[in-house]
Amino acid sequence: MPISQILTVTVPVADQERALAFYTGVLDFEVRTDNPFPMGRWLTVAPKGAETTLLLASWFPDMAPIGGLVVAAPDLDALAARLREHECAFEGPSEEAWGRQVLFYDPFGNGFVVSQA
Repeated sequence: MPISQILTVTVPVADQERALAFYTGVLDFEVRTDNPFPMGRWLTVAPKGAETTLLLASWFPDMAPIGGLVVAAPDLDALAARLREHECAFEGPSEEAWGRQVLFYDPFGNGFVVSQA
C-alpha cells in the first residue's frame, strides 16, 4: 500500500520553549500536542486548519537544521511585516518565475520558503 500522507516533519531546535514562542507568537501556529517525553516534550505545532504538524524536537543535538520546507500564506506582505516586527531575518516578498515568495529562518537555522497561497 502506498504512503497516503505526511503527518509530521521533525524540526530540530535547541530550546523547545523558545521554539514554541517563535512558532506560536510570530507565525501564529497552534499547539497540537505538548506531552512529556523521555527526552523532553513531544511538542507539535501547525498552522490553524493544517493536517501536517511540525515536531519541535530538542533531542537531536547533531541533527542539522532543515532547509527548504515549503509552506503557503495568503498574504506575503502581511507575513513580511510580521517577521519585520519581530526582528526576524527574511528575504522578500520577491517575484519568481513560479510566483511570489518569502524566505526566512527560524531562530535555530531551519529554512522556510513561503509561497503565495
